Amino acid sequence: MIPATASQTAGPYWHMIDFPEWADLLRPGSGNEGVPGERVTLTGRITDGDGAPVTDALVEIWQAGPDGEYEKGFSGFGRCASNAEGEFRFVTLKPGPVPGRGNAMQAPHIEIAIFARGLMTHLVTRAYFEGEVLNATDPVLNMVEDPARRATLVATPQGDGAWRLDIRLQGEGETVFLDV
Repeated sequence: MIPATASQTAGPYWHMIDFPEWADLLRPGSGNEGVPGERVTLTGRITDGDGAPVTDALVEIWQAGPDGEYEKGFSGFGRCASNAEGEFRFVTLKPGPVPGRGNAMQAPHIEIAIFARGLMTHLVTRAYFEGEVLNATDPVLNMVEDPARRATLVATPQGDGAWRLDIRLQGEGETVFLDV
């Protein structure tokens, strides 16, 4: 009898998160020092289908700069590990709107990728900012017709530049993930 092949999941990525400073895109030496813009802190909690925290996730973000440009004066890549409560935290500048298909402007948003045990490939979602005027016409956000599902992509203000977006991997209240 031929032995079964072990299943493969994404990871482990521990060697890629040995640099906790990567979660602060405004840290000294990051190349983003002195870039003007609105400072924001994006936090959230990643939970599985049972509502338990995902404590071993690698979370990556990438975004445009405050001027809506990618890699022109602002490096918009960050990475961190989820903690024992499944929480992540990034310090960055609020991105500007970026062009989308057909010259439609996309609302300011941060792309989020999640890598964790049990995932065959990483998951990609977005964090939009509640109250942004362009949310109403954003071509990606508006592909999600159900308002409750669309809300899983919208970060809520927590005061003093802090924003929160909790991510549910499956089950009731599952976050919308993008097929990229």
